[in-house]
Amino acid sequence: MQQEMDKAYNTELKRKLGLSAAVAISVGTTVGSGIFSSVGEVSGAAGSAIITILAFLIGGLINIPSNLVYAELATAYPENGGQYVYFREAGSKPMAFLVGWISFWATDPPSISIMALAIANYLAYFFGISGLMIKITATVLVLVFMMIHLRSVEGGGRFQTFITAFKILPFAILIGLGLFFIKGDLITSPAVTGAPTGILALLAAISATTWSYDGMGAVCYMTGEIKEPKKTMPKALIISVLLIIVLYTALSTVITGLTPIADLASSDAPVALAVSRIPGIGSAASNIVAAMAIIVIIGSLSSCIMFQPRMEYAMAKDGLFFKSFAKVHPQWETPYFSILVQCAMGILLIFASNITELLGYFTLVALVKNFMTFGTVFVHRKKPQYNPLWKMPAWRLMAILAMFTTGTLIVSTFLWAPLQGLIAAVVIIVTGLPVYYYWEKKSQNPKIAA
Repeated sequence: MQQEMDKAYNTELKRKLGLSAAVAISVGTTVGSGIFSSVGEVSGAAGSAIITILAFLIGGLINIPSNLVYAELATAYPENGGQYVYFREAGSKPMAFLVGWISFWATDPPSISIMALAIANYLAYFFGISGLMIKITATVLVLVFMMIHLRSVEGGGRFQTFITAFKILPFAILIGLGLFFIKGDLITSPAVTGAPTGILALLAAISATTWSYDGMGAVCYMTGEIKEPKKTMPKALIISVLLIIVLYTALSTVITGLTPIADLASSDAPVALAVSRIPGIGSAASNIVAAMAIIVIIGSLSSCIMFQPRMEYAMAKDGLFFKSFAKVHPQWETPYFSILVQCAMGILLIFASNITELLGYFTLVALVKNFMTFGTVFVHRKKPQYNPLWKMPAWRLMAILAMFTTGTLIVSTFLWAPLQGLIAAVVIIVTGLPVYYYWEKKSQNPKIAA
């Protein structure tokens, strides 16, 4: 038994994932259920079709600097852990620990449970299940994807590549069909009466798109398992943002060309409304969009179960988290304990209530974490030993733009829920720092408990 335990601690994660898997993790995490509602929100802020389309285009372009920052940091520190590693190497181990503390308790397991429940609810639309059966279905989904990513990172990477391509396919079909039926006068029609116009409308609409582009840095959690990170990580992050820009811009063009902007802005299901305007589909639109949503969210759920446990694995390797999280399965070569625990927590939360409200408390803190991550570039660049394998162009400008983009989300989120955000920040610091100093002290002791 002890020999098996020693083997689990001494086994290292291998570089087994290529460019397609890296892109799939990034795109699979970013393109989620949010796009089904965000088109309506952006349309409401824009007031016209042209501004809506421009908002998605510009909203994507201003996210390129964020990906460039992540690409440089990932090649400077080509190991698992993502933001935790970037803060640690910037010389702030307490902040690095708090990043992981936030992720483990506040964002990662809840994201698994919420996505699993979302898929189960869409399945309920087709099969008429309700109540406890929805929660059981969500639990089964978590267990299925847990096993996929538990048994093989290569197999998990292949599945993630497949499901991401499969989730893009319905959008591509919708865009291809819709282009034949869009009405130019809807796209060129003036703004809705009473709606803001000009630069103010554009800025408001761009702000409404920013959540749709969030999540592309997810692949950085797994840099230590990516082949040739110098080439692969910059390519993956740049390809991902460009692919999503094209997808969202084309989708918004088709949707606004099929449906009057006022109808989109007032609809709870803008994509379904637009699909219903394609001849021959009509009342089947809701079924089609529900099926699309299931495929799309499956890709996001799979991606989260795959990449999220890598941060706790990295922390445990440094002695700043439970030692067992550093275990790597000798045969499967995956951080199996970290995956098991995170999925178990996700399943527990499936049977809890008001998870969405809990996420509202931690959104602001998560955004501040992203903002500060981009800021670490200024610290890293001053270090003589800093030697990224790939350097972004105009790095100061890119870092500032990345921080500005995230800063707009911080402001809007704070205005939406200032008290909740401040409470969460205090709770994280009050609970996290004592735990950090305890683990920091224990990490100096070779007999640290598992």
